[in-house]
Amino acid sequence: MITTSIFPGRYVQGAHALQKLGEEVGRLGRTPLVLADPFVLSNLKDQVVEPIADMVPILEKFEGECSQVEIDRLLKVATEDNVDVIVGVGGGKTMDTAKAVAHALARSVIIVPTIASTDAPCSALSVIYSPEGEFERYEILPNNPDTVLVDTELVAKAPVRFLSAGMGDALATWFEAESCRISRSANMTGRVGSMTAYALAKLCYDTLMQYGRIAYTACEENVTTPALEHVVEANTLLSGLGFESGGLAACHAIHNGLTKLEETHKYWHGEKVAIGVLAGLFLTDQPSTRIDEVYDFCLDVGLPVTLTDVGLKPVTDTKLMTIAEAACAPGETIHNEPHDISPERVAWALKVADAEGHRRKSRRFSSEPARLRATG
Repeated sequence: MITTSIFPGRYVQGAHALQKLGEEVGRLGRTPLVLADPFVLSNLKDQVVEPIADMVPILEKFEGECSQVEIDRLLKVATEDNVDVIVGVGGGKTMDTAKAVAHALARSVIIVPTIASTDAPCSALSVIYSPEGEFERYEILPNNPDTVLVDTELVAKAPVRFLSAGMGDALATWFEAESCRISRSANMTGRVGSMTAYALAKLCYDTLMQYGRIAYTACEENVTTPALEHVVEANTLLSGLGFESGGLAACHAIHNGLTKLEETHKYWHGEKVAIGVLAGLFLTDQPSTRIDEVYDFCLDVGLPVTLTDVGLKPVTDTKLMTIAEAACAPGETIHNEPHDISPERVAWALKVADAEGHRRKSRRFSSEPARLRATG
C-alpha cells in the first residue's frame, strides 16, 4: 500500500516572528498582494507593512467569507497589479481565500495567522462557503503554503476564545486520524496516511491534554509562555499535519452539518468541531475514561459542550436530523469511520452528547459554591 503525507514548505513560529516577514516574502517575490482582515488593517497595519516596505505591497481588505465571489474579486485585483506572491494575514477564512487565489494564479503563498483558532494555515486546502456562510465544498489544492509564519505575541494578545476554538479544532485531529488509520481510509491526498502522520496526530492530542489549560491561562493574561507556544504549535502545525495527512472523519462532517443551521453561523469553526468531537465519542463507542477526559477538558478551556452553546435553542429532532443528514451526505468524511454510520445514529449521538453536556455543566456549576466555601 502506498502512503502519502504532505507538509508546508517552511514553518516559522515565535514571539515577534512578524519581523521576519520581509525576509520570508523576499525568498518568493517582490510584489506581494497582502490580503488582510479588517482587524489587521485597523490594528496591525504598520507591523505588517514595515517589514516589506522596500517592496511594492498591495493591501486588500478581506470581505468576510471564503466564497467563490470573494476569490474571483481578488483574482481580478491580483491580475491587474501583476503580483508575484500572495500573503494572507488574519483568521482561517482569510487564509483559505489567500491560498485559493494563489492557486488560481499559480503564485507562491505565505500564510500569517494572527490567531490560533484553526488548523487551516498549513494545509493544501481551502474550505469554500456560500456568501451567506453555508459550507459548500473543500477545494483541494496541489501544494501546501510555501511559508507559514506565526507570531505568538499576536496570538497571546488576541481574545482567548480564539485559542480555545483552535483547541476545539485540534481536539478532533487524533480521533479522526485514528479512525482513518483503523479503517485504512484515505487522507486529504486521496491515499492512506503514514505512521508519521498518525504519530503527529496523537502528539497533537497529548499536547492539548498536557498544556491546554495553562496555555489558556497565559492567553487570558496576554503573555507568551512555553505552554502557549506548545499549544499554538499543536493548534496550527500538528493539527494541520494530522488532519491533512492522517485524515478526517465524523467530527468535521458533523461540523459541516451544523453549518446548515443559520443560528450556528456566528460560532467559530473549532467550537462547532468540538461538538462533533463530543458526538463522535458516543458514535464511536469511546470508553468512559476518554469521555470524562474530553468533557473535562472542554469545560476547562471554554469550549461548547451542548448544542445550546453553539446557538441551537430549542434543540428539536428536526434540527438534529438536518445536521445528521448533511453530515452523512455522500462523499462526506464521516464515512471514513470504521463503524456503522447513518443519519439516525448521528442524531442519536448528538442528542446524547448534548444531554451529557448539560448534565456535566449543571453538576460543575452547582458544586462550585461548595468548593469555594471549602477553600475559603
